[in-house]
Amino acid sequence: MQRPGKGKTPRRPGPRKASNVEKDPVGVYCRIRPLGAEDEECCVEMISSSTIQLHPPDGLKANRNGEYKETQYSFKKVFGINTSQIELFEDVAKPLVEDLIHSKNGLLFTYGVTGSGKTFTMTGSPGEGGLLPRCLDMLFNSIGPLQAKRFVFKPDDKNGMEIQNQVDALLERQKRDSQQSVPKTPSSRQKADPEIADMISSEEACKSENVDEDCCYSIFVSYIEVYNNYIYDLLEDAPFDPIRPKWLGGGTPVRNNEFIPPQSKILREDQNHNMYVAGCTEVEVKSTEDAFEVFWKGQKKRRIANTQLNRESSRSHSVFMVKLAQAPLDADGDHILQDKSQVNVSQLCLVDLAGSERTSRTRAEGSRLREAGNINQSLMTLRTCMEVLRENQMCGTNKMVPYRDSKVTHLFKNYFDGEGKVRMIVCVNPKADDYDETMLVMRFAEMTQEVEIARPVDRPICGLAAGRRHRNQAFRDELSRRLEERGSPNNADDAGLMSQLIESLPALPPCELADPSDDQTLPRLIEVLERRHRIRQMMTEQFDKTATTLKSMIQQFDSQLNAKENFLHDQRSKLSEKDKVIINQRAELERLEKKSKTLEYKVDILQKTTDMYEQDKRSLQQELETREQRLHRELSERKRMEQRMQGVMTDTKHKWEKECERRVNAKQMEMQNKLWVKDEKLKQLKAIVTESGSGGVGFPVERQEKPERPSRERDHNMAQKRSASPSPLPTATPVRPTHRRSHSAGGEKWVDHKPASNLDLDTVMQPIIPNAIKVSAPNEKALSKCQKYVLRHQELASDGEIETKLIKGNVFKTRGGGQAVQFTDIETLKQECPTASSRKRRSGSGEGPAHIDDIENRAPVTSTSSIHGYQKRRKP
Repeated sequence: MQRPGKGKTPRRPGPRKASNVEKDPVGVYCRIRPLGAEDEECCVEMISSSTIQLHPPDGLKANRNGEYKETQYSFKKVFGINTSQIELFEDVAKPLVEDLIHSKNGLLFTYGVTGSGKTFTMTGSPGEGGLLPRCLDMLFNSIGPLQAKRFVFKPDDKNGMEIQNQVDALLERQKRDSQQSVPKTPSSRQKADPEIADMISSEEACKSENVDEDCCYSIFVSYIEVYNNYIYDLLEDAPFDPIRPKWLGGGTPVRNNEFIPPQSKILREDQNHNMYVAGCTEVEVKSTEDAFEVFWKGQKKRRIANTQLNRESSRSHSVFMVKLAQAPLDADGDHILQDKSQVNVSQLCLVDLAGSERTSRTRAEGSRLREAGNINQSLMTLRTCMEVLRENQMCGTNKMVPYRDSKVTHLFKNYFDGEGKVRMIVCVNPKADDYDETMLVMRFAEMTQEVEIARPVDRPICGLAAGRRHRNQAFRDELSRRLEERGSPNNADDAGLMSQLIESLPALPPCELADPSDDQTLPRLIEVLERRHRIRQMMTEQFDKTATTLKSMIQQFDSQLNAKENFLHDQRSKLSEKDKVIINQRAELERLEKKSKTLEYKVDILQKTTDMYEQDKRSLQQELETREQRLHRELSERKRMEQRMQGVMTDTKHKWEKECERRVNAKQMEMQNKLWVKDEKLKQLKAIVTESGSGGVGFPVERQEKPERPSRERDHNMAQKRSASPSPLPTATPVRPTHRRSHSAGGEKWVDHKPASNLDLDTVMQPIIPNAIKVSAPNEKALSKCQKYVLRHQELASDGEIETKLIKGNVFKTRGGGQAVQFTDIETLKQECPTASSRKRRSGSGEGPAHIDDIENRAPVTSTSSIHGYQKRRKP
């Protein structure tokens, strides 16, 4: 089957999707390592067999102001500091080995910060073997006597297995023995490594009971590492052993003619869309010792280094792959069935991930820093893949999982897609210095437990009858026993059968000849021999006939057996079709149930949304009604205000009309007075001229009486009514009206507003206001403290002198919270120069009468006028 060209990765076959019906979450376990010293601070506490609690260290709590609190995390099982390696193996790894024997894949990896005991958990130490040696020991103890000979199974370099016949396998073995350059694993070791031999005691050995004895097995192992996101084969032979001392610090090989650095491998996809390392060395092993030797051969090449946190820190991710090939025996139970489609290959991957580390603590530099960055990046990619898987499963999305961002996730993507069980052991160092890193590891473990992996299904090997190997072995034992019995000298059964056969034949006559002329003995002997020959032929014919009949009966039975087998095969095929239909129906039913649950969830959400919208609608309606009522009240209030303001405006209009009329009349009266004064002056001037013209006669001329001012009764009455200023009389002394006391003399507090542009006048009369706050510009703070307001306003009068007006008003609060001023009164301060008036008077009439006076010759006076209705508003 040819793969399509570059483009989209082809989808998996349809029937394999049925395995996604049942799913299991990723099994996450936690193991706590002991503290290095008894006086170290511990931040991890085991509460129960499935729960741990993290305590933030005191220093961290002081630095973070108590931000961190105790947090609890749950796992499938928690192993404390006193847990032995065999207990951990029984709960975690043993089920994966049993699944491997039953043609199911498995993935087991350790995860944690650097120095948390991951390598010890996976590999172990002398006397305390880890998970990897115990898995190999259990596997060989289970299938040891059922293994096929070497090279019967042969890898095809495409992640598959081929079956060779006995002759080809024998040739391969002879070729392997003759070529020493070909990497081989010796069948027996000359001297056992004590470090390996002491790892597992005989009392801790275990095996699987449910092993199919009608199959032949063969085990292949391979060992790779992912270093700086490149894959290297640790079992690949180099020109000489490329162990760590042959490398410079930083992982750079020695540049000479003796050493060639190992080449990185690439990942490929087989015909079943499973990922594998192309060109990886796969070594066939036949015993636990062989597998250990291969493991330690690659372990010596693995990259480790000394850091500030770990004396032997793994600088790469190591993957030890155990591949189990099994094929059924033929119908006789003697040889392996020569059918490649019946070969079943399962794989168990044991992964020791490098620990995440912070460069601020390890103080890594150069190549160590680059290694730490690649390790953290690959672990971050693993975390991202888990997050996307969980989101796709919980939210029903179909986001692409970024497996290709890292070689580790890309290699094991089939396991996360449902090709086997996945289990993770989280190793924790309880010391307080690793609290932040341990917190991140716990969060990742908690999230990983929510990812579900499809449960692998059982794979039937073939339809042959079970117990073939046992029956063949029993037949061989019985045959050898009978052959031994037949070859023995004292075989009474064979002698009895021979004697019975001889007795059934005609007895031989006497064979002695009395004389040469005896012609009766030989004819009698010939006759008896002919009779015996005829009996033998008859017996032979009868035997042949019986054999033919038996053969035909056997053939008939064989045909009937074949027909029954065909019928059973048809029934099984129909049953498998029915099973497929049932599986499809179950899948469809589950899909519909999920869809129904999704729709119910959406209906609930829509119902909640509808209720929320209804509640919002009711609240908005109530708010609308409230605002409408408020609007009606405001409209009615506005109408009342408009009516009131209309009345105030009408009153103010009438008031200002009257005030304007009064001012116009006052102005007319003033102009008439001025005109009258000018007329009088003109008359006086005329009289003086007349007197000077008649001075030669010598008669004194009496002064003409001053004519009276033209009477204007209406204007006079209007002026008296509307103006507080009295009209000057020509003959009488001006009467000064009694001035009312200024409001500034009260006890209220005043705001004395004197603009900066006012001029200081050196006059005797100055406005003095007690309890006043003097400001150059009005402000809300000053207005809020006072009840009265006065503005000093200066302007130029008609005679050229500066006139000061004191504009007074009341301060009151507004509805908006501000301050407003209503002006109520105006006081005017004027200054007149009497010398200028006298000079004018002397130039016009000489020495006039002393009792003549007018407005221009008066001393400075103060006038007061009142205004109402004008407000000066200050914004708050």
